[in-house]
Amino acid sequence: MNIVCLDLEGVLVPEIWIAFSEASGIPELKRTTRDEPDYNKLMNFRLAILKEHGLGLKEIQDTIAKIDPMPGAREFLDALRAETQVLILSDTFTQFATPLMKKLGWPTLFCNELEVAESGEVTGFRMRCEKSKLSTVKALQSVGFETIAAGDSFNDLGMIQASKAGFLFRSTEQIRKDHPELPAYEEYDDLLAAIKRAL
Repeated sequence: MNIVCLDLEGVLVPEIWIAFSEASGIPELKRTTRDEPDYNKLMNFRLAILKEHGLGLKEIQDTIAKIDPMPGAREFLDALRAETQVLILSDTFTQFATPLMKKLGWPTLFCNELEVAESGEVTGFRMRCEKSKLSTVKALQSVGFETIAAGDSFNDLGMIQASKAGFLFRSTEQIRKDHPELPAYEEYDDLLAAIKRAL
């Protein structure tokens, strides 16, 4: 029994923090998991910048409302779900992802939660579990699933390497260079074909 585990940002939808960086005019917020392997460090850096600029959840959600899935993402997901079970594993937050899930046809998503004060200030974040993507893949394997995984960033490498088949999708030149053993794709049709071969 197979289950495909996909990253969300950079694979199916644009990077939320990059979009917010552009909307807010704060270039430091362009840093993502493609640049910083330590997710806690990255999030604490982001929260400090939000606080410094007096920005909260509402401002980020206003930007997210204008984000659409990448061209072809919904069709890719629909085609994949017709073949097998699909689970989106993301280090994003429920408060960010819900509008995007609607645009993707409500796929199953495992992600994290922001801690938000009544004022709308983002005061912290709760991770679902340690190394959430890798931990989830191992848990799925422990209950009889064979996993196939695809992602683009440092925080996807664990689940990709632990799966029976794993792929980089629209990743960085550096990650591709550091991991020549991982097949890397740029187009949904190619990724879909590779996953179908692995099923």
